[in-house]
Amino acid sequence: MNIMLFHSTYGLRPAVRDAADRLRAAGHEVWTPDLFEGRTFDTVEEGMEFKERVGKEELLKRAVLAAAPYSDRGLVYAGFSLGASVAQTLALGDAKARGLLLLHGTSDIAHTAHVDELPVQLHVAEPDPFETDDWLSAWYLQMGRAGADVEVYRYAGAGHLYTDPGLPDYDAEAAETTWRVALGFLDSL
Repeated sequence: MNIMLFHSTYGLRPAVRDAADRLRAAGHEVWTPDLFEGRTFDTVEEGMEFKERVGKEELLKRAVLAAAPYSDRGLVYAGFSLGASVAQTLALGDAKARGLLLLHGTSDIAHTAHVDELPVQLHVAEPDPFETDDWLSAWYLQMGRAGADVEVYRYAGAGHLYTDPGLPDYDAEAAETTWRVALGFLDSL
């Protein structure tokens, strides 16, 4: 698979590069665009402040420009938290998308969004302050109405970005389960 992997509000941290290496070791081609142009942050608040200064439209423009040279290959869009939001937006707008792997995040769905049984897999903490139960229920229903084939995996007691060993949210057991399931998902595409 050809995978476009987007980073979280922390920026393109070592954990994102390590995730890309894990995917490459499983036989996938992976790109990790740096939407923050070299900036990384120690806290969610710093990253969110930077994201707000840059603006959602500019970040999406950067993401589209990063994906454009490869989209004809049929990309799997993937991302962590904010990056998952970006990946979802791009996947729902790319008729050639092969799949969508969401780690720790989702995004709003345009009422006009339509895909043809796009395989989607979401991995998220339970509870997650950024992905509440009510939000996830509504998101799941909207993705289904848009035509996506969605699987959701919840990890009780894990922190929001539980796959990043460099953050306090890290949960080794949940992270390993996530990667095992996600690699199976990618192999099925």
